[in-house]
Amino acid sequence: MMNISVILIFSLATISFSTVVMADLQVGFYNSTCPNAESIVQQVVQNRLRTDPSITAALLRMHFHDCFVRGCDASILIDSTESNSSEKDAKPNLTIRGYELIDEAKKNVEAACPSTVSCADIITIATRDSVALAGGPNYIIPTGRRDGLVSSASEVNLPGPSLSFSQALQSFSAKGLSLDDMVTLLGAHTVGVAHCIFFQARLQRPDRTMDPALVAKLSKVCGSGSNPTAFLDQNTSLLFDNQYYNQVLLNRGVLNIDQQLSLHNSSASMVLNFARNGAAFQQSFANAMVKMGSIQVLVGTDGEIRHNCRVFN
Repeated sequence: MMNISVILIFSLATISFSTVVMADLQVGFYNSTCPNAESIVQQVVQNRLRTDPSITAALLRMHFHDCFVRGCDASILIDSTESNSSEKDAKPNLTIRGYELIDEAKKNVEAACPSTVSCADIITIATRDSVALAGGPNYIIPTGRRDGLVSSASEVNLPGPSLSFSQALQSFSAKGLSLDDMVTLLGAHTVGVAHCIFFQARLQRPDRTMDPALVAKLSKVCGSGSNPTAFLDQNTSLLFDNQYYNQVLLNRGVLNIDQQLSLHNSSASMVLNFARNGAAFQQSFANAMVKMGSIQVLVGTDGEIRHNCRVFN
């Protein structure tokens, strides 16, 4: 297991932005109403990372899945009821985890500032903090999101790992994200894992775009149990860095969409740049995460501030 103390030291460098206002969100939104909100969330994330460094990937996935359905409104946190099957129980979300971390952060924030900080902002803050504490950029995010009032499993339509390059780009474009954003955000796979079911077909052909040594390694992993997982970055699997792009250049992209990034003419140069320049990747990732975090947000008097992230007020 990696040395968490090293990661904490490494993450002290902060990527800063000038005054940022996106979609009516504001940097320092809680400065007067709950000045300790972000530090409270950070402490919960830091405590969890000491025992579970994989939580970074879990929170990144939760944040992505939330923002791509109805926008960043914490609708993914709602529990299903007898009368409603929520997003949480849609098939693509069944392996989402980290809900208890959000619950703990919400409980602590509520104790300090009742009915003030949204669950949507807590997801965004916690994800940012987990990235920074895992060695990634400590970027500044605007806040002021409000929580959604709808969560339905039938609305969950997320880009899958087996999509072609053009299909994936179409999905990202539909959310207002560019080609550069897509290539950058897929860099989150540097700390991610995937179940064998999502790449096993590439092993059985075998796929000529995958390194034969990796095919052999993953074949053993996938033959060892019931749909086990494999790291998407086979090098520095729990550290948030640019090694994912180096792996892709070596034909060691585990998912089809990962490998396609280095093979497609429109993205190959970006992959090469990020592989060579880790600082460029981290800055781009920070910018893309701020942009993604503004997708279809509820602000002002829209939505609500939930008392419990799992249920509507």
